[in-house]
Amino acid sequence: MPLILSIASLMKRPLLLAILLFSLLFGRALFAQQLFDKNTATESNGFSNKRLLRIDKLIQQYIDSNWVKGAVGFIAKDGYLVYHKAFGIDDIQRGTPMQGDAIFRIASQTKAITSIAVMMLFEEGKFLLDDPISRYIPAFANPSVLQDFNEADTTYTTIPAKNEITIRHLLTHTSGIDYAQMGSSKMKAIYAKAGIAAGFLPHKQLLADAIDTLGKLPLIHHPGEQWTYSLSTDVLGRLVEIISGMSLDEFLTQRLFIPLGMHDTYFHLPEGKRSRLVQVYTEDPENRQIELWKEDTFPGLTVDYPINNNGYYAGGAGLVSTISDYAIFLQMLINGGVYNGSQLLSRRTVDMITMNQIGEHSLGDNKFGLGFEVITKKGMAKLGQSTGSFAWGGFFGTIFWADPKEKIVALLFIQQHPFSHGELHDKFKALVYQALK
Repeated sequence: MPLILSIASLMKRPLLLAILLFSLLFGRALFAQQLFDKNTATESNGFSNKRLLRIDKLIQQYIDSNWVKGAVGFIAKDGYLVYHKAFGIDDIQRGTPMQGDAIFRIASQTKAITSIAVMMLFEEGKFLLDDPISRYIPAFANPSVLQDFNEADTTYTTIPAKNEITIRHLLTHTSGIDYAQMGSSKMKAIYAKAGIAAGFLPHKQLLADAIDTLGKLPLIHHPGEQWTYSLSTDVLGRLVEIISGMSLDEFLTQRLFIPLGMHDTYFHLPEGKRSRLVQVYTEDPENRQIELWKEDTFPGLTVDYPINNNGYYAGGAGLVSTISDYAIFLQMLINGGVYNGSQLLSRRTVDMITMNQIGEHSLGDNKFGLGFEVITKKGMAKLGQSTGSFAWGGFFGTIFWADPKEKIVALLFIQQHPFSHGELHDKFKALVYQALK
């Protein structure tokens, strides 16, 4: 029986006509609803099953060598699950095996999520990217740049900044703000004296208070002058609060996590899910053997920040998540801003986010967009990630990237700092691409 129907015959079959019209009108949206729980054969998704096993051997080798205690790896292509495996243990005290739904401190991977929240408000016409941040957070008015610094007593002199910090500067880490506890020695001392921390707080603090204090402190360089990894995204978290009238926690939950179905992503992890929070490990400085994180491992930083009810919604570092939750977030971007029937961003905004926004400034072989590292042609030559892929990672050993050309989302999560065998991350990237058919 022929499948070609005339318009006249369709008009006589209203149900069939309705189905056809629905498919034409909404087919694109339905296609964008990619489902990671629909696992198809990896061979049909363009990956070799045999070559994917090389990833298993690699990660297991690092565990057997006692270089890492546990890990979870994830790969999706075209929106469908290709690889999701857990290795090792999550808690050496209990001896419990790592699970695929383990919850990790994603630290600086929070930055990408906060940056997307900013761009959602940008799409609503709330501000322009080149607006000065002082228009919304007055503490940043009339910024100054550090000139002379006295290490003996941490006093300093400043000069006026050549220009104001803009929202674009904050999104691209060209603001001149530095990083507390992890940045330059001069600014670490200035931030410590002022009570500014990297976000892993052992005590209660409000984001509003910290950002107002930060705004009055000197910059390490003039805004726009160079790329410096920074607390800029924490400032953006406060911008989201001011513009939306909600806490950053509330905004992300209502506008991102619920629409995307990210049910395990939090600033403050509910008590019922805490058994899934992976232990953090460190290395003995003398023999490099792995041991549990101790309170004096990194002075002033606690790994209990997701469960100590500190109330600090650090837009640059504060979230915990599962590997599949974060993969959904990345898949939304691969889809051009759409996932699970929800359009969070326009495809043109995604293009802006994932293009070079720092010009000639250096970020190694790659560039930086609006919240993400962007892989260049030179960066592609290193490991095979396609030009235009976007990526970042977290302080405790989590990494991710998304490849719009190959439609790949890939992540590797561990929970350790420092990690002297960090080459595992690059080996994982190489092994993902060698498995493509």
